[in-house]
Order: sequence, then C-alpha cells, then structure tokens
Amino acid sequence: MERVPILKIGDILLVSIQIDMSDQTAVALQEDLAERIVATGSHGVIIDITALDIVDSFVGRMLSTIASISKVLDAETVVVGMRPAVAITLVELGLSLHGIRTALNVERGMELIAASRADDLGFDDDPEDVESGTAATSP
Repeated sequence: MERVPILKIGDILLVSIQIDMSDQTAVALQEDLAERIVATGSHGVIIDITALDIVDSFVGRMLSTIASISKVLDAETVVVGMRPAVAITLVELGLSLHGIRTALNVERGMELIAASRADDLGFDDDPEDVESGTAATSP
C-alpha cells in the first residue's frame, strides 16, 4: 500500500496527494496525519491536490474527515491547488467541504494559516509580529 508523504514546514504539515486515493490509503493518511499533528504540535495542515485531475465524492468526504480530525487536534486545514474542473465537480456533487478553507497555492495557504493563528493569539496584521511573537497592543 502506498503512503502519502507528510512534510513539516514550521508548525504546518504539508500533504501533497500525488496518487489515486484508495480506501486503505485514505485511512492510512488520516491516521498518519493525526499522529503527526500530535507528535509535532502543528497548528496547520495544507493538503495540496494540484496533481488530482478529478475528485469524486470519496475524496471529498476524505478531505472533510481529515479537516474534522485536524480541527479536533487544534490544527486548521487548507486545501490548495484545486483545479477549476475539480471545484465544479465538488459543487455539482453537493460537497461543501465543511471546515476546510481553500487557497490557490501552498504559499497562500501558509499565509491563511499564519493569519488565522495570529488572530487566535491576538496579534495584529503585521507579519513581523507573528514571527517575533509581539502581541498587538490595544489603544
């Protein structure tokens, strides 16, 4: 059985799906990702689906399940690299992907997670504050 690699970048885990997802591979990914979130204390998960030409209801449900598991473990999920045909298919299937934010690419996904994390921690919008840990002061 193939495994989907999970890379750690700062406090974000990057999952790049490059293979067709079988039931076994999806379950293994969910388990592997949950373990990595706990082991690393990551607060964000980016799932890159750039390589997927088509997404069916199974993959849509799998993405939603991963987002739910991640949220319970205090990690936000962002799906990146969605092709227009994939977006159209998801809408036509009635899959709304609850709990999942989307971005055009990995860089924008990382920005979304950083901004969300800064909001949670009470930082202002200055990226330097997020990196240095300087909280915004109220007037």
